[in-house]
Amino acid sequence: MKRNPKNIADVLTQTYTDLLRDCIRDVRNFPKRGIVFKDITPILRDPKLFNAAIDVLADRHIGSKLDAIVVIDARGFIFGSAMAYKLGCGIVPVRKKGKLPYKTIEEHYKLEYGEAAMEMHSDALKKGDRVVLVDDLLATGGTAAAASKLVKALGANLIEIDFLIELTFLKGRKRLAGSPVFAAIQF
Repeated sequence: MKRNPKNIADVLTQTYTDLLRDCIRDVRNFPKRGIVFKDITPILRDPKLFNAAIDVLADRHIGSKLDAIVVIDARGFIFGSAMAYKLGCGIVPVRKKGKLPYKTIEEHYKLEYGEAAMEMHSDALKKGDRVVLVDDLLATGGTAAAASKLVKALGANLIEIDFLIELTFLKGRKRLAGSPVFAAIQF
């Protein structure tokens, strides 16, 4: 019987995501009481797990001819940099206000109590650049929504927004409506 390579890839991806899910530890009451923090440091520490995480995120974009991976401060830098290396493209950092040294554009977004801003260099992307936006975790979606607005403001083509983890109960995808979203692991 002939096997469809797409199905084999899907099986491998599911095996990787199951393995990765089992290695994410819950840390209760961090950073404050009532929060259950999803700790990815066991994945980062183990080379095989880290490679699996990068493969799950990057392999879906092989052949996509991306110009850049846009990485969100700070853990997006970890995953997005490795993805960019594997895919042969550059990275563009999106950082908290005041952290980038050159001319920037900024996007404000609401937090639970207050407001914050993300910035990107004003010359980081060109009109028509094909980019994927990457962060480690999708919670309420505020940071990713702000970063996607920066990408679009510079005229780049946002192919997808990728996360290692999504906390589905926080409904962050709603804030990213209009952009394709991929999350390898959902809780």
